[in-house]
Amino acid sequence: MNIRPDQDKFVFSAGALKLDAAVETDRIVEGLRAQLRGMRKRGLVLGLSGGIDSSVSVALAVRAVGAKNVFCLFMPENDSDPESLRLGRLVAETFGVEAVVEDIGPTLAAMGCYERRDAFIRELVPDYGPDWASKIVIANALEGDGYNISSLVVQDPEGKQTKLRMPPSVYLGIVAATNMKQRTRKQIEYYHADRLNFAVLGTPNRLEYDQGFFVKNGDGAADVKPIAHLYKSQVYALAAHLDVPEEIRRRPPTTDTYSLAQTQEEFYFSLPYDRMDLCLYGLNNGISAEEVARAAQLTAIQVERVWADIAAKRKATRYLHLGPQLVQPVEEIGH
Repeated sequence: MNIRPDQDKFVFSAGALKLDAAVETDRIVEGLRAQLRGMRKRGLVLGLSGGIDSSVSVALAVRAVGAKNVFCLFMPENDSDPESLRLGRLVAETFGVEAVVEDIGPTLAAMGCYERRDAFIRELVPDYGPDWASKIVIANALEGDGYNISSLVVQDPEGKQTKLRMPPSVYLGIVAATNMKQRTRKQIEYYHADRLNFAVLGTPNRLEYDQGFFVKNGDGAADVKPIAHLYKSQVYALAAHLDVPEEIRRRPPTTDTYSLAQTQEEFYFSLPYDRMDLCLYGLNNGISAEEVARAAQLTAIQVERVWADIAAKRKATRYLHLGPQLVQPVEEIGH
């Protein structure tokens, strides 16, 4: 926990999240180099989505091991936004790294990913078919004290959207099928890492890592996670310092997982990332709800609701951070 300045002089604001980007970059780069030496790996593999987190991660990886020792993957599938591939290529060109396309759509289709997902959707929408689109959204945590109930949004071939409450079995079924996407991508990453003797780099920021916004043994699997300690606002600060293309720095964060466009706050978070960062920082550092409210342009009650949502997600996703549980430690290997 950070030490707070004198109470009489302290005014909480977004300035609390400011960092020295050059110093932080050097610290991460040295950390990556030490980690790779410990693993006896000579480079890094990562999936490149065209988003801010993976773009900053590529830039840091190049600083750490050189462009020739960074290998990137574009892994689109049937529901991917083509813009993600275009922006990913822009990042690869900017930092001079080798990158290849691994279209995982046929693999997912062969495993029944889309068919399984659509079968669960048809339990609520019998007419749902190939010309339809869908996404999952959550209720806004600011609007009440109850649980965040997930709903299904479907769009018919004429463009009409309908929002439906899902029973748990449908929600779990859709999510289970959709999680095949992240796990398949990670399988491809580890194939290339194994053949190159590289390590796999994961790209979660602190907000995502803290709140369990990842799939276990999917995008949550990695050998190193160099920005997991950084609030998303700080990731953007590093992006500017590292010369990540401005077009990517301006792009709103998305999940790019469902066939309908979906923001991260629609799917998981209570607020846009900049205000979520303030709420999370305030909770982590003992800032009062009233002070956080002023900084985040919320009410104190709303901040308390966001904190309750953060606590609930920490509890619900704790298992995502756990390794395999053993009945008895195997002391010879330190576990």
